Amino acid sequence: MILRSGESVSDFLIRNATYVIFAAVLLYFAVQNIVFLTPENLSNIIKQSSFIGIAAIGMTFVLLTGGIDLSVGAVMFLAPLIAGFAMERLGLSVPMGLVVALGVGLVCGSINAIVIVWLKVIPFIVTLATMFLFRGFGTWLNNSQQFDFRDDMRVFGLSKLLGIPTPVIFFALVAIVASIFLTGTAFGRQLYAVGNDKEGARKAGLGVDRITASVYLTSSVCSALSGFVLIAQIGRLDAGFGEGKEFDVIAASVLGGASLFGGIGTAWGAVVGATLIQTVQSGLSFTGVNLYAQPIVQGGIILLAVFVDGIREKKLIAMFKRNIRPMAES
Repeated sequence: MILRSGESVSDFLIRNATYVIFAAVLLYFAVQNIVFLTPENLSNIIKQSSFIGIAAIGMTFVLLTGGIDLSVGAVMFLAPLIAGFAMERLGLSVPMGLVVALGVGLVCGSINAIVIVWLKVIPFIVTLATMFLFRGFGTWLNNSQQFDFRDDMRVFGLSKLLGIPTPVIFFALVAIVASIFLTGTAFGRQLYAVGNDKEGARKAGLGVDRITASVYLTSSVCSALSGFVLIAQIGRLDAGFGEGKEFDVIAASVLGGASLFGGIGTAWGAVVGATLIQTVQSGLSFTGVNLYAQPIVQGGIILLAVFVDGIREKKLIAMFKRNIRPMAES
């Protein structure tokens, strides 16, 4: 975070609002209890945020196009459930179960993409409908019963590689790959162009429909991976698993700097946003804040992020329109 030449302090704070809020939250909880900043506690926060963070990275792709995906929580539920059935009845290994879960995510994303892109139905309505469709299909498959996974699933979820928890490794890999796609490929530049000016991107010869379809596939696959990663840690799935998590995922993306208007956002911003949400949740519990007051604090922080997003949108959208389109056409 460096103050640019000619940039005012207020513009600097708005541009880096996520990081400023994150630093303020860490400082506040550290003052309340210095143990909050111990490496062990910070490591647990990152591990716990990996679940929402992976899905938030996928959601960022959708938000960049100006869309929305309300079905992520249902995909988190359905994908590991079908993977669990496959592991139990076909004797598949945990890695093969993960492949099945990702395949389910791909199918769910394809359904969203087909209706949105080819039938031209607005994303909010489509993903709201598939949210009920995917969850309803899952509860029908399992008769709303709790599903217990094999012991090797939890062994996988609680394992470490070079001392790093497996969920954190998945989180980091998804963030790195997504960041490379968004900042280092023509697809990423075109994605920003579509989000800033869809009709302009279409006139420039970009495959707007193809790009739009791809982000819903990405979101659902990330959601499937997210659900599988969390289930691997807890070892069981009930009918309410993932319910309402779509709002946490959207909040993490917006807190990380993604704009609800499209065209602005980064993969690493989603990582910070998800970690910020988990930091707040952990900090409130750590400092003994009343359980019923915690949603009020979390809601206030999210509302602040949306407020900042509105201000940032007015300041940055003109700059993106000037710079992104020539990059996309190159």
